[in-house]
Amino acid sequence: MARSQTTTVAQYLAQLPAERRAALARVRSVIRKSLPRGYRETMNWGMITYEVPLSRYPHTYNGRPLCYAALAAQKGYSTLHLMPVYGNAALARKLKDGFKRAGKKLDMGKACIRFRRVEDLALDAIGEAVASTSLERFIAQAEQSRKR
Repeated sequence: MARSQTTTVAQYLAQLPAERRAALARVRSVIRKSLPRGYRETMNWGMITYEVPLSRYPHTYNGRPLCYAALAAQKGYSTLHLMPVYGNAALARKLKDGFKRAGKKLDMGKACIRFRRVEDLALDAIGEAVASTSLERFIAQAEQSRKR
């Protein structure tokens, strides 16, 4: 699927085939239940994003909100981007271990999990990763990485 031009999450989900919509809705539910306070769900970069509002942290390098997590339907698979995992070896290991315990094969880059079916995911491990980093801590990590 090409990058979506929709402006709301409801529009984005409505344009998907039923099976893809159901899979993303299930992952979205886990994210929303696990998401620490202060993050905002919106559409950005053609994906469903969970981000730090500019009203809370306007000092980004590109003038756009800090992306904490994102969910998207691609052409042949779906993706879940978990930015707190990027550069955090302990959290990445915990996520990998959660997939292993669930008997699932993790297809992940540095912070992007690719999946074809929701059954391919260890939803409990994803929920734990999403819940792992408060808004304040994520902002502090972003500021620290900019100093490098």
